[in-house]
Amino acid sequence: MSKVALSLKINVSQIDKARLFAGQKGKYLDCTIFVDLDQLDQYGNSGMITQDVTKEEKAQGIKGNILGNGKVFWKEGGQAPQAQGQGFQQQATQQQAPQQQQAQYPSQQLAQKQQQAQQQAPKVNPQEPTIDFDSDIPF
Repeated sequence: MSKVALSLKINVSQIDKARLFAGQKGKYLDCTIFVDLDQLDQYGNSGMITQDVTKEEKAQGIKGNILGNGKVFWKEGGQAPQAQGQGFQQQATQQQAPQQQQAQYPSQQLAQKQQQAQQQAPKVNPQEPTIDFDSDIPF
């Protein structure tokens, strides 16, 4: 079985506090995350997190609150899913450097993303004139 790493964003204001329960080491909440390992949604998420409900409630058609989203940012032995609408620059950058190995650890993947972002950042021309705004003009 392969492993994946997910980052989660949870809107805690959506938690039904009545479903919190006491455990030996603190308060807990049962949740489920639905993950699509092959494709991202329109916002770049790999899945969503929902608050669990009892079997009886499920049978009655009651659904748990949607608490947030999750993103697969690392996948063992492979590449994390990519957004469907990759920009031209990102595709070109990937084609220019086929000799680079795929990141094996989340920290390596983060470093690669930062390097790609720096390469894609607009370059500033030092010979281009700059505009200085007068600070005593009220806006």
